[in-house]
Amino acid sequence: MRALVIGCGRMGSAAAEDLAKGDIEVCVADKDATKAKETAEKIGKSNVKWFQFDASNKNELIKALKDFDLALGFLPPKFGFSLIEACVKAGKSLVDVSYMPENPLLLHEEALEADVTVVPSCGLAPGISNILVGHTVAKLDKTHKVHIMVGGLPQTPVPPLGYVITWSPESLIDEYTSKARIIKDGKKTEVEALNGLEEVMFQGVGKLEAFYTDGLRTLLYTIEGVDEMWEKTLRYPGHAEKIKLLRELGLFNDEEVIVEGCRISPRKVTAKLFEKKFVKPDVKDFVVLRVEVFGLKNGKKTGYVYEMVDFYDEKSGTTAMARTTAYTASIVANLILTKVINLKGVVPPERLGMNEGIYHKIMAELDRRGIKIIEKTSVG
Repeated sequence: MRALVIGCGRMGSAAAEDLAKGDIEVCVADKDATKAKETAEKIGKSNVKWFQFDASNKNELIKALKDFDLALGFLPPKFGFSLIEACVKAGKSLVDVSYMPENPLLLHEEALEADVTVVPSCGLAPGISNILVGHTVAKLDKTHKVHIMVGGLPQTPVPPLGYVITWSPESLIDEYTSKARIIKDGKKTEVEALNGLEEVMFQGVGKLEAFYTDGLRTLLYTIEGVDEMWEKTLRYPGHAEKIKLLRELGLFNDEEVIVEGCRISPRKVTAKLFEKKFVKPDVKDFVVLRVEVFGLKNGKKTGYVYEMVDFYDEKSGTTAMARTTAYTASIVANLILTKVINLKGVVPPERLGMNEGIYHKIMAELDRRGIKIIEKTSVG
């Protein structure tokens, strides 16, 4: 079995290392040859190779895919949909974590015809959150409400935003600027990101704030008949107000401005400053997730609440964000390669959760890696 990991950032590197612990031959690839080489050398296993190629070149990508059984995608959002198209054309399965703006379900029929398995949005949230939602919806007779709250944070607030970046600065800005699609009163609607602000408490963590972000993704199309469904991002109190100020000042705008004769994109400058100021590899992080699903079972009001708090791994130096995002992808990739997951087409994570056997296998593998999810049930 051969797997190609495309993108050698923190997430791709963590997934490759996790996948390489088994009998799978893993190849890491990146546009930056130095990064790909360093990733393979850091993993330091005989079953890990590397090479350089540009995934934005679809022909080059399809050619690279021919020697592998499956690909794992860790590319920026703008390349996510085209990566699915390339894998379908090459007849290769894919597990992808990108926050692509397009709806990957549009490629379902093509993926079915190609006899491949494509699991999009397979990270933390969307990802683990979807798996939990799908599992719970399958248990209920009727689902009324779905609430998801998730965030990756430094263990101690870092000024001035109380935050450090553990993923892409560009994707972070997307999260703060894209309208959030939610279900309200049974209908799909859009709200401004950062709205819906509320304070929430987490045991062992304390008080956090939660605000709308566009994280439901495929759940908007696969979970039908609910009265209310939304995702909110978690941050330390005061974060949303500061980000709103930056947004209102135009620092997230794409439209270029002229400064001393030079055309400059405020958004690109802000992303670069975010990277310089808030990418702090030495700062230890944690991830917190709460999924609430309410409905009816056997005629009784029933609610399920799932909570997860995961911390930076001191032993391996792996961030909590990489653990919860990358390991989810590597677990699912392994289950596809070993034929435990044999569903075909574009298979969103919630569909995996709806399959009892697959759900428990994923949960067991997360638990084996120290990622603990607690379930609480209420009836009546």
